[in-house]
Amino acid sequence: MRITEVGTVLLTGPSSNDPWITFAKRTRTAGFVEVRTDAGLTGVGETYAGYFAPELIGPVVDYVRPILVGADTTDPRVLTTRMRQSLAYFARVGVGAAILSGVEAALWDLAGKAEGAPVHQLLGGARHDRLLAYATGGPSPWPPDQLKRKVDRYLELGFTAVKVASGYLDMDERRPVEAPGGPDGAAQVEVDKLELLRAHAGKDVGIMLDGHMGHRSGQARWDLQTATAVLTALGPYDLTFFEEPLPYRDPDQYAELTRVSPVPVAGGEQLSSYDEFLLWMSRDAFAVAQPDASWLGLSEFADVGRLAAERGAMVASHAWSAGGGVMQNLHAAFASPATLIVEIPPDAGELHTLLWGDNLVIEDGHVLRPEAPGLGVTLTDELKDRFPFQPGMEEFSSVPGKQLRS
Repeated sequence: MRITEVGTVLLTGPSSNDPWITFAKRTRTAGFVEVRTDAGLTGVGETYAGYFAPELIGPVVDYVRPILVGADTTDPRVLTTRMRQSLAYFARVGVGAAILSGVEAALWDLAGKAEGAPVHQLLGGARHDRLLAYATGGPSPWPPDQLKRKVDRYLELGFTAVKVASGYLDMDERRPVEAPGGPDGAAQVEVDKLELLRAHAGKDVGIMLDGHMGHRSGQARWDLQTATAVLTALGPYDLTFFEEPLPYRDPDQYAELTRVSPVPVAGGEQLSSYDEFLLWMSRDAFAVAQPDASWLGLSEFADVGRLAAERGAMVASHAWSAGGGVMQNLHAAFASPATLIVEIPPDAGELHTLLWGDNLVIEDGHVLRPEAPGLGVTLTDELKDRFPFQPGMEEFSSVPGKQLRS
């Protein structure tokens, strides 16, 4: 089976059906790669770059097209290695590597369809029958009674674990609520939040917090002293993990925090290669690694999963892409022996549900192992026509001159 055509598909549609997400951002972009063959099969892959910089996807796909057209599709690793070598000088990591993850996913999707096997089987075989799922809820809404309502909604949807952000976001003003100063002030905000959540939801609900320090700037960023104070204070509340409590500037600081923290430290969603993860995890920087298959690729995710198992760490897949990327992360997570939990967008919108169809099943708070050939993703002409791309709706950190559009 040989490749005849490689193309890019950009879409814009609803970010979610979750009101706790849509109050902050109603619309999102998504980027996909389609690989067609002389056997009539089409592989579909998503790159998380489509959420941030969709216009960059097409030129990179065009750049690697000559490597792909006419090539045999039997082993996705062979073509992925060629593409990475061709971009090694200028896209070893970062957005170029993330775009290649979408091309690679399409190749794995093709291989699975050709063999009649799910991709997790091709990655070495499923290591789980089902995986605990958590509802990823974005900001913690202010006032705190709104946060209780938000968690109630996720529990009503069948989740038994939830993740919300550190700090608070005023739902009326759509801006962060100013916290008391200093490490002790930051810690008290999160202690009060966990007191509220544990009293409301009980001790059996899994709770995670997300510091979002990977893309915060200026005074909003925590230093090691603040992160240590916060995580130490949260020790009694049995968190599953605390995500991104520090910016990605110093793996040794992450390692020190991981060493002293009573709460498992999670991170890695912004790392775009196995080599980056190796740099951080060789220092034991994360108790919980968070690779994203739509950012660093399915093969590299699988390698990170093996690395985590070797170093005694766990894996919690990151998945804030649209439906294709969510399925890519599920297949990689099922193939990883160290997977602890998987991230699922709750109350997902049509850019999720129409792509995964009935191939994502949640039962008793767990995702069941997908069994459809390939990735179990369908990108129809109807979906493309219904959600045409609209420039300027991508996600970014608002700065003067470029304000986030909802």
